Amino acid sequence: MSLYDDAVLVLKGYEGQEELRQTYLDHLASHPDGMWKACHAGHITASALVIDAEHGRVLLTLHKKLRMWLQMGGHCEPGDITLEAAALREAEEESGVEGLTLLPGGPVRLDRHPIPAPCHWHYDVQYAVVAPPGAVQAISDESLDLRWFAYDEVADVADGSVVRLLEATRARLSN
Repeated sequence: MSLYDDAVLVLKGYEGQEELRQTYLDHLASHPDGMWKACHAGHITASALVIDAEHGRVLLTLHKKLRMWLQMGGHCEPGDITLEAAALREAEEESGVEGLTLLPGGPVRLDRHPIPAPCHWHYDVQYAVVAPPGAVQAISDESLDLRWFAYDEVADVADGSVVRLLEATRARLSN
């Protein structure tokens, strides 16, 4: 199965955000290259919110280009077999944390946001991962900083998309 096929299956199985989910599926149906950065109409990205082992903090990265506190994530790569694998790879690369575990249940949220030309949209499929106890982070080349924030601090440093991802992740954790 290709990454494209996996993305379609994941999105078809995703419950919630029905209109946005259909927008993602329509985009992929119209753009067979919609998984890749080279698709200038927009492309699927995969991200993951890193939660500490005690479920009380999140690890955010101060993105070098955007200068915003964000979850880990980015573009799919040819070696990615699934969207989950892409999100986990991005989380490990950008956090430096080894042994991350995906929260079960598939994506936590979808977030479509505009990006500068030549591309137009990121169709982000957002997951959550849990860090092992005693996790040690390491700043990547894509970050200016990397820091743990208590849940109640996130709204003060991050934008609404990260806050919504945290809220959805906390709801998933409480189920």
